[in-house]
Amino acid sequence: MIDLKAAASFHIQPKNPTQQYLLDCIDNHSITVVIGPAGTGKTFITLYNALKDVLDETTPYERVYIVRSLVSTREIGFLPGDHEDKADIYQIPYKHMVKYMFQMPSDADFEMLYGNLRSQETIKFWSTSFIRGTTLDNAIIIVDEFQNLNFHELDSIITRVGENSKICFCGDATQSDLTKTNDRNGIVDFMNILRKMVSFDIIEFDVNDIVRSGLVKEYIVAKLQSGM
Repeated sequence: MIDLKAAASFHIQPKNPTQQYLLDCIDNHSITVVIGPAGTGKTFITLYNALKDVLDETTPYERVYIVRSLVSTREIGFLPGDHEDKADIYQIPYKHMVKYMFQMPSDADFEMLYGNLRSQETIKFWSTSFIRGTTLDNAIIIVDEFQNLNFHELDSIITRVGENSKICFCGDATQSDLTKTNDRNGIVDFMNILRKMVSFDIIEFDVNDIVRSGLVKEYIVAKLQSGM
């Protein structure tokens, strides 16, 4: 078994000032909202910081929760298997992020490390359908693709936050899958509430912060120029 603490000496250098600002904000606020276009590293940097804190024995954090709606309709009954099986396909991007962070010498070593992260519940994946009735203590909660959540879901998630925990919302307002106007407006109401809280901060990435590839940046710029 790979020692997670020993493997935690990974270090990611921010690629631009906005990524550095995000790291600083997460360290200093209980609620962080990160918005911006695809390819800016919003979720990657947030997950990196969360794992660093959880694997640091000097912090109160014991696990990372990644919460998201599994599909745009939030109905997952048509997918085969139990909840864990249904969620597996949505965990692939986060697994790739973790693999990049740890830079293990072989795929087998990484699979063992990632398995340890899962089995020891250092990292847990939850859908919005299964989070009610829980209290998330000593945790860092990452709510990804939060633009696809309505007000009721956002309200349900944030009221699960327990002692010694913090929560980060990541998303891209231009990529919402919600079709009903009332659902889409829910995020506006939610943000209006957060802005009244002193423990809240927001970080906005723009096209200049895209680091995924030149093609993605070129496409996003062209899309914006097309008014889409």
